[in-house]
Amino acid sequence: MAVGRLSGRDPWSGDVLHLEYADGRITTIDRAPASGEPGLPWVCPGLVDLQVNGYAGFDLNGDDLSVETVVGLRDALRQVGVTTFVPTVITAEAARLQQAMEIIAAARRLHPEVAAAIPCVHVEGPFISDQDGPRGAHDIAEVRPPDLDEFEAWQRASGGLVGIVTVSPHWAGSAEFVAAVVAAGTRAAIGHTHADAAQIRKAVDAGASLSTHLGNGAHAQLPRHPNYLWSQLAEDRLQAGFIADGHHLPRDTFIAMVRAKGVDRSFLVSDSVAVGGQTPGIYSSPVGGEVELTDDGRLLVRGTPYLAGAAAPLADGVAWAANAFSLPEALTMATTNPRRIIGGPVTGELEVGTRVADVITFEWRPGDLRLRGLSPLP
Repeated sequence: MAVGRLSGRDPWSGDVLHLEYADGRITTIDRAPASGEPGLPWVCPGLVDLQVNGYAGFDLNGDDLSVETVVGLRDALRQVGVTTFVPTVITAEAARLQQAMEIIAAARRLHPEVAAAIPCVHVEGPFISDQDGPRGAHDIAEVRPPDLDEFEAWQRASGGLVGIVTVSPHWAGSAEFVAAVVAAGTRAAIGHTHADAAQIRKAVDAGASLSTHLGNGAHAQLPRHPNYLWSQLAEDRLQAGFIADGHHLPRDTFIAMVRAKGVDRSFLVSDSVAVGGQTPGIYSSPVGGEVELTDDGRLLVRGTPYLAGAAAPLADGVAWAANAFSLPEALTMATTNPRRIIGGPVTGELEVGTRVADVITFEWRPGDLRLRGLSPLP
């Protein structure tokens, strides 16, 4: 039986935590007031990312998606502090989406650590807006109205693994689709939409409970009011995801949106793609086609002002958000809140029984969060 001890400061209370673990799980937690112990890192549950298209060259939307891709992505994300993530597949032809589901499901069956890291799949599209701006980098040729038969085919292909579906409520029959999806146990998210206030309200009444990367996947210019951003911000039944990388949302916009929604109804996502973690340059990507990663980390559809996903990992988003709010609030939006959405424990604190593989330690100073160490795998 592997045993060990891990110590660090709790970001929420400032207390020093001494964790003992055996056979892969925490067995005891001793908590003591901080006493100026030098060199102790921060310690907390691993980050939870509900929107990952890829990272470090591993692409969930590529033609060469394989079980090895999913395993490699899981390992790469763990190296940057993400211990739980939701693979996100985007708008594509029906056969390709089903194949992606089958491969992700196979990776979970074959690899217990992948199964532990991946609670479900997020399908972002194809039932989204066909308008420039709200559609983002999604392929217009594959955008289509909500289809319950197609959703059920995804679930058959994945063994019921689809946990989040992003849909634009502007389509006729959207509310009925949302109600059926929610009744099947899947979260419906509003995103990549040009829906009006009444259509958004009808979708929420039907059970939609999330907003996908709110403030993005939108027109470059909107009426002051009403518009679909205000409608989602004002709706308390929607929890909102935000890409906190400094490119998708300006700092003032991010602060205002989180204040409107409330920290407890906000969660951070990376929206990272396979180009993430790589050097600046021109790349070919299923998300956006030919894309450019600039020196400052901005990922663009080449020759346009449109973003093609994100390149920064979630830890960078936590660091950026902590400058706008605080470290505990930023971590709450990257651990507690997304974990609640996927049905995990709702506390931000470590508990006896927690998998030690889901614990991270890190160094922190304003604007910079650096992983110090990974807890051992069982």
